[in-house]
Amino acid sequence: MPNKIKRGDTVLVVSGKDKGARGEVIHVDLKKQRLFVEGVNIVKRHMGRRRGVIQTGIVEGEASIHISNVVLVDADTGEVGRVRWRELEDGTRVRTVRGGRNG
Repeated sequence: MPNKIKRGDTVLVVSGKDKGARGEVIHVDLKKQRLFVEGVNIVKRHMGRRRGVIQTGIVEGEASIHISNVVLVDADTGEVGRVRWRELEDGTRVRTVRGGRNG
């Protein structure tokens, strides 16, 4: 099954504490089906002094969010919806956004 959301895509959060927020995907974890979105799900971590740790104290950063809690935003039209795969006449498959409720 091909991955529907990739790094660099713009997504809209549809559930959770950051519902309605848009951001760019920073990292995708395929095994856990989670992704990191820029500016979404910001958490504070208390970082102690360890070897290799540059910043100590209370550090803010993005936490992962489940892939089912976001929908893709089309880069060309700005339309929001689920991902749909279409096959062109030459046989290549492209990702498109299935917009609206009925798609």
